[in-house]
Amino acid sequence: MLRIVSLIASASEMVHALGLTPYQVGRSHECDYPDEIRLLPICTTPAFSVDGTSSDIDRRVKERLANALSVYEVYQDVLDRLEPTHVITQTQCRVCAVTVEDVERALAKQVSSRPKLIALEPNALADIWSDIQRVASACGVPQKGEELVCELQRRMQEISTRIPRTPGRPRVACIEWHEPLMAAGNWVPELVDLAGGENLFGKAGAHSPWMTWDELLAADPDVIISMPCGFDLARTTKEMYWLTNRAEWAKLRAVKNGQVFLADGNQNFNRPGPRVVESLEVLAEILHPALFEPKLKGSAWQRLT
Repeated sequence: MLRIVSLIASASEMVHALGLTPYQVGRSHECDYPDEIRLLPICTTPAFSVDGTSSDIDRRVKERLANALSVYEVYQDVLDRLEPTHVITQTQCRVCAVTVEDVERALAKQVSSRPKLIALEPNALADIWSDIQRVASACGVPQKGEELVCELQRRMQEISTRIPRTPGRPRVACIEWHEPLMAAGNWVPELVDLAGGENLFGKAGAHSPWMTWDELLAADPDVIISMPCGFDLARTTKEMYWLTNRAEWAKLRAVKNGQVFLADGNQNFNRPGPRVVESLEVLAEILHPALFEPKLKGSAWQRLT
């Protein structure tokens, strides 16, 4: 019988969308969707405090990585007790999730069940679809994987086709970290394009890049969307002072026109899984309020007031 441990939040969402949640026996400290998996044993923990400001967290992460240390730890004894048949992690980002190396160390030392390791590699939208099918195939439900990918792609196409492709698309800056400034990369530029916007920073399929205030001022975007990695709306709101307290902030076109928005990066934009469709819905609601009812406003996004 399947016994799945997911060490990345997006993978838990894939497992759920594939109808395999009854077979999930463990999770990471960040896996929180669907609600029922919150009761599962936690198999990981951050190797440093995640409290503090954006700047504090950035410093701690860089200190760990500079010393070739993982930013997460795996509970080897918990993994062994759960006797998993499959363990899912990712190779895309050492900061976003437990790495393959972390899990391999834990498996080699103490996990007697010798589970199959499934390493996801989400860099772009196409990779997300491939990862879903990778999980489905590894868990013996390849047909469900194909059906799920087709359904998600259909929903995204349905959203995109409602948006007229006219000149003068809104120029969008997606901010993934406040201090220091980082733009959103990977699949986010693709989502902005599907939502009828012109993405100004970050390239599709490439890691999120650092950026400078001079670059932001020079681009002078029509729309700014703050979506810090791992932050919900409340924490993003609390951390906006890194942007709003700067003298240059008031000079930006988006600020003057009231086109600054906050998005739940933790639940949506930073999770390369099935709810990437909701991320596209958020962008569509923000960029095209006349075409899309704001169904996710207040829960997934809000305007900066």
